[in-house]
Amino acid sequence: MLQQIARMAIRAPKRIIVIALLVMVATGIFGIPVTNSLSAGGFQDPTSESAKAAQLLVNKFGQGDMDLVISVTSEGGARSPEARAVGTDIASQLQASPHVVDVTSAWTAPAPAAPALVSKDGKTGLIVAGVTGGETNAQKYTKELSERLVHDRDGVTVRAGGEAMIYVQINGQTEKDLLLMESIAIPLSFLVLVWVFGGLLTAALPLAVGTFAILGSMAVLRAITYVTEVSIFALNLSVAMGLALAIDYTLLIVSRYRDELAAGSQRDQALIRTMATAGRTVLFSALTVALSMIAMVLFPMYFLKSFAYAGIAVVTFAAVAAVVVAPAAIVLLGDRLDALDMRRLLRRILGRPEPTPKPVEKNFWYRSTKFVMRRSIPIGLAIVVLLLLLGAPFLGAKWGFPDDRVLPESLSAREVGDQMRNDFAVDSARNTTVVIPDASGITPQDLGRYAADLSLVPDVSSVSSPTGAFVEGRRAGPPSAATGLKDGSAFLTVVGDAPLFSDASEAQLDRLHAVSTPGGKSVELTGVAQINQDSSSGITERLPLVLAAIAAITFVLLFLLTGSVLLPLKALVLNVLSLTAAFGALVWIFQAGHLGALGTTPTGTLVANMPVLLFCIAFGLSMDYEVFLVSRIREYWLSLPGKTRADNDEAVALGLARTGRVVTAAAVVMSISFAALMAAQVSFMRMFGVGLTLAILVDATLVRMLLVPAFMHLLGGWNWWAPKPLAKLHERIGISESTDDLIPQAEKRERAAVTVTDTG
Repeated sequence: MLQQIARMAIRAPKRIIVIALLVMVATGIFGIPVTNSLSAGGFQDPTSESAKAAQLLVNKFGQGDMDLVISVTSEGGARSPEARAVGTDIASQLQASPHVVDVTSAWTAPAPAAPALVSKDGKTGLIVAGVTGGETNAQKYTKELSERLVHDRDGVTVRAGGEAMIYVQINGQTEKDLLLMESIAIPLSFLVLVWVFGGLLTAALPLAVGTFAILGSMAVLRAITYVTEVSIFALNLSVAMGLALAIDYTLLIVSRYRDELAAGSQRDQALIRTMATAGRTVLFSALTVALSMIAMVLFPMYFLKSFAYAGIAVVTFAAVAAVVVAPAAIVLLGDRLDALDMRRLLRRILGRPEPTPKPVEKNFWYRSTKFVMRRSIPIGLAIVVLLLLLGAPFLGAKWGFPDDRVLPESLSAREVGDQMRNDFAVDSARNTTVVIPDASGITPQDLGRYAADLSLVPDVSSVSSPTGAFVEGRRAGPPSAATGLKDGSAFLTVVGDAPLFSDASEAQLDRLHAVSTPGGKSVELTGVAQINQDSSSGITERLPLVLAAIAAITFVLLFLLTGSVLLPLKALVLNVLSLTAAFGALVWIFQAGHLGALGTTPTGTLVANMPVLLFCIAFGLSMDYEVFLVSRIREYWLSLPGKTRADNDEAVALGLARTGRVVTAAAVVMSISFAALMAAQVSFMRMFGVGLTLAILVDATLVRMLLVPAFMHLLGGWNWWAPKPLAKLHERIGISESTDDLIPQAEKRERAAVTVTDTG
């Protein structure tokens, strides 16, 4: 098939390019508006206890899907005429909106509840409203309401916050971050590509392939929004990964094509051989990466599912463009492929001679690999110990749920969140709502006793009761606004003092669950603490299945490629090891706050979704480099006459001599793409960028260039071992980067010792 694609590119390159341009235009027109259909949520497990309780509060008690909190601040005080006029006007307009329910404010709430809505210094009053419409439409309605109502007037400062506004501002910030990310990644990547490829035209080819992949994935994401929710953060992955993989795949194909030309092949034959070898590696690598990321659909959160959709789409488009469009562009460029070689111009300016071909034994990667294999045990042990030490902080990881602190301090949702944490006596984020779905047969006295028992749990300051009173200790108090008893269901609000995401908060939840319920009825809890616990459980409970799926997929694919059972096991161990440094860095920087948390606000926790996301994506990309390297090593292993330990070492050295520069250059460019994510103002996307950048660089340097040759030297001929039944199976269905049908055996032996041009 790949040879036929090459022949088609040779026959009709212009037609292929025109079709590709038309596809790009069509996907761009359909896909670019995707930002209007994406959501900033998706961190919660929709099948969890907290999600079910929240849905019951919406359906039976008329609460909104998201809270909108508006702060009204006046130097004259929240009770001043100016603040009162502004606050009551906003509250009345919210009540008049068909998309808003349950409006409470410091000026309209009952007297006992109103003080909790006024800041400690008396200058700020709050308006709390529930916005309906589900997660997506609630954000749209919130944006419309804030644009209409939230603006300073009469010397009164008005700011919007709450969950609904957090999501709105995350969406807006992410769109800005994407533009900034592209403006950083594309120019820097182009400069590196000019250094790697030399010619300006050749350097532009991967960017064209990347654009094709990005626009295609955006079109796919928009199509998916018609049937399910999709996270806006998936766009960050589409841009970064589309550019990175396009460069990886195009670099591999162009480099192999140049190798074939250097070996004496004619252009057409060189392209056919390139597609039969590097083209096959590209498709195999893309399959490996896609299957690694498809495991994320096993998680219930659509945040993680969205990254699976984006990853699979962008890998598919990048691979198709690399094996279909890139060959056509190579044919169309012809002799101009190396035109406008900036390296040659620079050498002329500096008066340096043109590089001359050197024997492979003098190639840097060949010599460094031989050096590593001669000292495989001390080098291997040193790197393993180093990576384990760097990963040690991850043992202290604590999980938290994202709140307004993921946003920069300049945005209003963050400003309101800081006000509520620091300036108000009660932080509503610490509240837990206890829902009794079936309260039939339960008397008000039973509910009152249950509320009193809940109030005795440590770190609980008060509990609202559906009878219209709240309980503090066992003393009846004034009426509470946050009570409910309707249509055979009831809910109570537990006001807690335990800091969120702490051991005390976890213990409080366990004790609340342990309190005997009235009539033995089942209860469901919701609130930030419960949502965080449910989200973490939703990940940890499914994690073994996801890891097993990734391991099985990786093992089978690498077995099909190598015919070995030990090389896939080695790849699994080394890929996990390569991620330890990144995981340790996430905890050390973003949880513990070292290095100033890189400009973010450390909360003492990590968003539980991020390490899982980082693992799935970085593991897949590590396999990308593993396929590049091992496929070329195996090609040399098969071409060498003997099958001794010395032959194994020679195949490893030759494979790294051919791919070392390509893998390093690809890793540099890929790290630029992911490092651009660090410019994001949403903190966990900055964390994601740091983690991926470190994972890629560690994998391409310490692991791929040092640990792989060290381990393969120690294994020797056992690298290629498999039980006889599996060896026979591989003979029938195995995949290899080979050109046996194209290259005579004598030419293979000659080309195995071909000299290489090392331009540094």
